[in-house]
Amino acid sequence: MDQAISPQTLLRRRRLRWLTVIAVVVGLAAVVWGLNRLIRPSLSLDDLRVSVVRIGEIANTINAAGVVIPVHEEQVSIPINTRVVQVHAKAGQEVAAGDLLLELDDQTIRLAIDGLDEQIAQQDLRVQSLTLEMQQKHKQLQSEIELLELDLESARLKLQRYQQLGKTGAFSAADLQAAELAVRRTEIELRQRRESVVDTRRATASNIEAAVLQQSILRKSRAQQENLQKQTQVRAPIAGMLAFVLSDPGATVQSGQMVARISELRNYRVEATVSDFYARYLSPGQQVRVHYSGQELGGTVQTLLPEIQNGSVTLLVSLDEPSHPLLRNKLRVDASIITEQKAGALIADSGPAFNGRGRQEVYVVADGYAEKRVLEIGLSDGQRVEIASGARSGDRLIVSDSSRYRHLDRIRVHD
Repeated sequence: MDQAISPQTLLRRRRLRWLTVIAVVVGLAAVVWGLNRLIRPSLSLDDLRVSVVRIGEIANTINAAGVVIPVHEEQVSIPINTRVVQVHAKAGQEVAAGDLLLELDDQTIRLAIDGLDEQIAQQDLRVQSLTLEMQQKHKQLQSEIELLELDLESARLKLQRYQQLGKTGAFSAADLQAAELAVRRTEIELRQRRESVVDTRRATASNIEAAVLQQSILRKSRAQQENLQKQTQVRAPIAGMLAFVLSDPGATVQSGQMVARISELRNYRVEATVSDFYARYLSPGQQVRVHYSGQELGGTVQTLLPEIQNGSVTLLVSLDEPSHPLLRNKLRVDASIITEQKAGALIADSGPAFNGRGRQEVYVVADGYAEKRVLEIGLSDGQRVEIASGARSGDRLIVSDSSRYRHLDRIRVHD
C-alpha cells in the first residue's frame, strides 16, 4: 500500500529543482560572458601606449644618418720622391702648429743645391770676366782714338799748309787732294773707333745681362730646392689632432703622396646622407636637429653636394655649437632635417599606430572603450605627429601597435 510523501521530502525536492535551475542559469551566463569576452576582448591600458591630443608646435622632418667631421682639415703631401728617415709623432696625437712630425731624406736635394751653387759661382766669374774684358777693350780703343785724334790734327795742319801754299803754285793739285783724303780717312777711322767703343759696351753689357739673368734663374731654382728641403722636415700646418701620419721609417714616399693629415679640434660640422627620394625637399638654410645620446644640437644645412652616390644625397650641416664637448671626430649621429613647421596645431606622440601622412584609422579611448576613428595625419618630426582632422584636444589615442584588433571597431578597455 502506497504511503503519502512527507512534507520534508517535497521541500527537499523543490529546493533541488531550484538549485538546478539556478546552476543552469549561472552556467549559461558564464558561457555568454566568456563568448562575449572572446568575441569582444578587453585590453588593459597599462599594456598600451596612449597619447593625449594637445595643441603645440610641429615640424615635418626628414631623418638622415650623419657623421661628425672637422670644419677644417689640412693634408700634407711631398712633391718629390724620397723616403721616411724618422717619425716624431703618432696618429691620434694632439699637435701644435709647427710641431715636427716627420723627417724625410733630403740627400738628393742637397746635391742639387750644391750643383746650383757651383753654377751660380760660374756666372759670377763670367760677369767678372766680361767686365774686365770690356775694360781692357775700352782702354785699347781709347788709346787708338787718342792716336787717331793726333793723326787727324796733323793731317788737318798739313792740309791747311798745302791750301795756303797751293795759291803760290808751290804744290801740285795732286798733293792737295792727297792731303784732303788723308784728313777724311783719319776722320772715318776715328768715328769707327768711337762707334766700336759704344758697340763693345753694348755687347759686353748684353752678355753681362744674360749672365746675370741666368744667375737669377739659378738662384730661383736654388730657392725652390731650399723650399723642398724645408718640406722634408714635415711640420704641422695647423694646431689640431694628427688624424694620419706615415709612420714606417724607411718607407718610400712618391711625389704628391699624402704623408700626414691634421684635423682642427673643437670646430666640427656634420656630414649627413639621406635617400635621393627626398632630394627635392632639401635646400640650404633649412634647420637641422642633431641627436646623440639623448642630447640635441641645433644646426643649419650649409651645402648640398650635387653628386648622388649609391642612391643617397650628401649634405653638410653647420652646427650652432661647433665646439660642443659632446662632439668627436667620426662620431655617428642622427640628424632630423626640418622641411616645414607649424604652430598652434593639434599634435600627439608618434607611435606604430601611425604610418606616414594621410587618412588613417586610429583607436580613440573614451568611456571604457577604444573606438576606431579615421584621422587625417599631417606633419611628423619622428617624435610627434599632427592631427589635421578627426580628433579634438584632450582625446586619448592608442599610438601603440593595434594591428591585432584592426578588424574590431570597438574594444573594451580597463585600467
